[in-house]
Parts: sequence; C-alpha cells; structure tokens
Amino acid sequence: MNNQYQTLRLVLGDQLNASHSWYQDKNESVLYVIAELHQEATYTVHHIQKVQAFFAAMQGFAAGLKQAGFHVLHLTLDDTAEYKSLPELLSHLIQKFGIQQFEYQLADEARLRTQISEFCQSLEIKTMGYEAEHFYVSDQELGQYFKANKKHRLEHFYRAMRARFDILMRNGEPEGGQWNYDKDNREKLKKQDLSIVPQPLLFANDVSEINERIARHNIKTMGKGDNTLLWPINRKQSVDLLNFFCEVCLPNFGRFQDAMTGQLKGLGEGLCEGLCEDIGWSLYHSRISFALNSKILSPKQVVDTAIYYYRQSNGKINLAQIEGFVRQILGWREFVRGVYWANMPNYATLNHLETSRALPSWFWDANTKMNCQHHAISQSLDYAYAHHIQRLMITGNFCLIAGIHPDEVDAWYLGVYIDAIEWVEMPNTRGMSQFADGGIVGSKAYAASGNYVKKMSDYCSNCAYKVTETVGSNACPLNSLYWHFMHRNQEKLGNNPRTAMVFKNWLKKTDEQREAVLNQAETYLENINNI
Repeated sequence: MNNQYQTLRLVLGDQLNASHSWYQDKNESVLYVIAELHQEATYTVHHIQKVQAFFAAMQGFAAGLKQAGFHVLHLTLDDTAEYKSLPELLSHLIQKFGIQQFEYQLADEARLRTQISEFCQSLEIKTMGYEAEHFYVSDQELGQYFKANKKHRLEHFYRAMRARFDILMRNGEPEGGQWNYDKDNREKLKKQDLSIVPQPLLFANDVSEINERIARHNIKTMGKGDNTLLWPINRKQSVDLLNFFCEVCLPNFGRFQDAMTGQLKGLGEGLCEGLCEDIGWSLYHSRISFALNSKILSPKQVVDTAIYYYRQSNGKINLAQIEGFVRQILGWREFVRGVYWANMPNYATLNHLETSRALPSWFWDANTKMNCQHHAISQSLDYAYAHHIQRLMITGNFCLIAGIHPDEVDAWYLGVYIDAIEWVEMPNTRGMSQFADGGIVGSKAYAASGNYVKKMSDYCSNCAYKVTETVGSNACPLNSLYWHFMHRNQEKLGNNPRTAMVFKNWLKKTDEQREAVLNQAETYLENINNI
C-alpha cells in the first residue's frame, strides 16, 4: 500500500464481476477495497455456509485482482472490527490514503444503496456511482417496465425480454410456437425415476480460517457447516457447475423442476461426510444462484451457455427443458428485481393479509412431525438451499396459511439461503409466497392443502399425519389450515376469479363440517410449535 492513491473504489461482496468495465484498464492511482464487514455479517442471522461462501469468494476475487496487477485492499473481520458501519470504515480509508474521489457500483439492496448515497452526500470529495453491468435490464431502464404499487405479471415481462434480446425466437415468434411449456414441466418423480437422478457436482473449499474468524468475532449464524464448503466460490468452479448442469441435468430439468423427494438419502458419494449422502436435495437444479447473485456469473453467460448446449444436444435437451430454465433467469430473476426497485422502501412494510403470528420454533431445528416441513427445513439448514417449489409451496405455503407475519418470514428466508440477497428474496417471499403485497407479484395467494404436497412429492408416505384426513388427531395440518386461511381471508380473496371455486366448495359444506374444520385448525395454531 502507498499513499499515492487518488481514487478509492468500493467492491461489495455481491459485486464480484470480473467483466465490469472497471477492470478494463489499470490505474496506479486507484485503490480497490473489498471488506468483510460486521454490519453485513449481522444485519440478519445468516446461514454459516452463506457467510463462508461470501467471505471466501471475496477473498478469491481480491487475490485475482491483485494477480492481474490491480491495487487491492482486502480487509477481514479482524481488520474492520473497530468500525461499526461501512461509512465509518470508508471515512477512515479516505483520510488515511488522502483519497480525492470515491467510486462505487450501485448496491442491489435498498438499505446499502441508501447508506452509500447518504455517505456520498456527506463527503467533500468527488463521488461517482456506476451500474453493476450484470443484469439484462439496467437500473436506468427499470422504470420502463415497472411502476410503484402496480400489479405486474411475469408473462408479459418475460415475453418482452425474449423479444428484446432475441432469445429462443424465430422470425419474431417464440421458437416452437409457444411462449412457455409449464404444463410439460410439472412431473412428479416416480419410483423408476429415482435411480437416474444424478450425483451433484460438489466442491471442497477450505474455509477453516473463515470459520475461526466467524467464531473469534462472535458472529451468530444458523445451519450446518464445517471446514469444507461444497459451493462454488470462484469463476472456474462456477463455470464448471454451469457446464455440469447443462450436460447432466438440463435434459430433465424442466420435467422435474417442481418435483420433491425424500427417498434419496444415503445414495450420495459427495465430498462432505454426512451431509452429501443425500442427493435428493439437488435433483436436476442448477444450483448456480449463489454464483449469479454474487455476480461471479452473468445471467447472459448462463442463458447463452444453456442455449448452446440445447442447440448441440441433438434432441437430448428438448425445448420444454431449456425454456423452463430461461424463464427462471431471463424472466423471473429480472422480474422480481424490477418489482423490488419500483416499490422499495414501502414494499418492506406491506402486510395485505394483516398477519401477526410468530414463526414456529421448528423453523430453526426442523423438529416437526410434518414430514414435508421437516424435510424442506432440514435440507435448508444442512445445505443453505432449497429449490423454488420447496420455498414457495412447502415452507412458504405453511407460513401463508398459518398467518405468519411477513417480517418473520422475510428474516428467515433472507438468512437461511446462500443465494438470498434482499432484492431477490423479498419479492419472492413477501410477494409471491405470502401475498403480503396484495397481488403486485402474483395473481393469487399460493395457498394449498396437503393434496398438493402429495401430488408433487413422496413426503406424505412417511409422515405422522394422514394427508387424506382434514379432521382428527392424525389429520394433515395443511388441510384444516388451508380452509381456515380461506375462511378468514374471504373478504380479501373471495372476488379473485382464480379462487372463486374454492369458496364455493367451502360454502357447500354444512355448518357442522365447517365448524369442525375451523376448530381443528385452531387447535393446530394454538400448538403451532409442537405439530
């Protein structure tokens, strides 16, 4: 380090984009700062693997920049412990090095963007903000597609993105004549399908020193983690995982993207003893969301790579499989980001269904007799990962029909998943999952009884409760809670054409039947920590 620097450039932990224009040229007067911060490690209770992954990826990115000839200051928790906030650290560094200009990339979380903006306003030196250069739709363009408090639908946005970027299009029309193939992508894993589920590609990153730092600074975390991290933390590993997905998983991705199973434990041959004996947690999913959300990989690279494999597969990968994947990256990921920025900060306060119940204690230890919840939560705690249907229709559905406050749900989802950054977590959780935004994201409340779980998984076969029963000591809690949810929200949901039939069926029951169901649900809600 020298004192000849004129410009300080801040690189946040989710801005590990080696292709950013910042790195096209070297300048001896520019100092890049990458710092582990106590404020980032503690603003919510994170999964241990999430902290490990971000710290390891940041360390590797800093080392890569140094090797490429850039001047980089990588600070660990040991170095930043005395600074309570990011602005305090930056103020110290600006003074220490005599910095004349502060530059940053636009943060993707509202709290950080506000914090950095206010910090810049307090400075007497020049400041400059840059686009992240990561998403298909730039920050400046978001307003063309999204407006505050307006109900937006994925399908319209997704089609616009396909057309704008000419992805899976032929002569201005969607390839194959259809925009989506959802109906082809909802298969349950049958017994004969289980034997061909692939072993996941895992990594063996040494995070022992990071663990020591986390312990030394008393950073509170949740979930399981040891000295070896299975997630990709650099570009090579991330590209390897992307290619593995395209070669091995993409041929069946769409078919089974909604499927769930608890029947694949003990079959893994992973790198991590104990945890990786289960291959049912990964199935055919790409598991590149951490690499994407930390910006190690770009969405364009991911989509282009997947389409290349599709084109070269000689029919092994059909259109339904690739379209289902493109929809997640080009469609949903960009969509929720637009909703987030159009509606923040008010979005974080929305509670359309006026819920108030606390999150059950078993969300922290998976100690519940409901097998679907136990499996999804234990997997989340073991791997810092669950796929979109487990998040939406298992844990999310329970929180919705049980009336859990969206703040509680947000905090758990933001902490437990390795890919959870607020811009992507909050619209998925508060919006799509909990309907707390009143329909800005989703056209209906995604509430379901135990029948959905039975349809899309094998969880029910080994459950203490009976999925076919609604009333009784062994009745599936989801069944009565579902009707209780519909009953108490009839005024808010009754006019929605997508749920009108549900209320007609509810009213067809006798008064005695409805009362029995509601009483059953009340019993479960009163004993919510013990079901």
